[in-house]
Amino acid sequence: MLSSRPCPFGSGKGGEDETREKTSMGGCVGSHHDSSGSLNENSDGTGVALGRNQPLKREKPKWKSDYPMTDGQLRSKRDEFWDTAPAFEGRKEIWDALKAAAQAFESNDHELAQAIIDGASITLPHGALTECYDELGNRYQLPVYCLSPPVNMIEEKSETETPEAPEAPPTEGHECQLRLRLSTGRDLRLAVRSGDSVLFMKRRLQAQEGLEASSQRWFFSGRPLSDRMKLHELNISKDYVVQVIVSQPPPVEN
Repeated sequence: MLSSRPCPFGSGKGGEDETREKTSMGGCVGSHHDSSGSLNENSDGTGVALGRNQPLKREKPKWKSDYPMTDGQLRSKRDEFWDTAPAFEGRKEIWDALKAAAQAFESNDHELAQAIIDGASITLPHGALTECYDELGNRYQLPVYCLSPPVNMIEEKSETETPEAPEAPPTEGHECQLRLRLSTGRDLRLAVRSGDSVLFMKRRLQAQEGLEASSQRWFFSGRPLSDRMKLHELNISKDYVVQVIVSQPPPVEN
């Protein structure tokens, strides 16, 4: 259970000290600005000076994730932080301002980020959003993954992407006519060669009928045919039919 203790705030020269209680990050965080513009933190009673309020630095933090991270995983990690951080401590309006400033900072709009920080009266002792304070002395810490992507980002591949298979040369094998029955109700013949892979035949069908190769699924005798299979491996007689299921694109909304 979090405990609270009184935090001294200077009320000005010659005035009486005010006592306030605030629970933040497991303890009390108090601060005051002196005449030189410095911010002093008294969370541990030592009055350690954090230095002047500095402008936001342009350099983005460089960091490496514990595991290679995709763009989708990075977005999920950020969303989780922004959804949960305001629920524990600090003021929601400051969290909203920090989120907007972080997004502007990552987009290289440094002027906008600085304007948001100034407008919300946020103090940056080290010129970075990784540690900052509001005008009441509340401390806010942003993780580096909210400010820049890791150096070991990897490209996110679509699950529906058809793996590339080596294409058979046009002159490999003997030419024949393959009977196809499309799920759209059409029967047709496709000129292929015995050395063609299923993926290569899909592309032939795409060139002939305009059906995207990635939208085609081929079956023979109830067995799905992988893209790397060769026609001569399937032992399809000329009178047999290959079923082609064509995925229909989603309807376009008006």
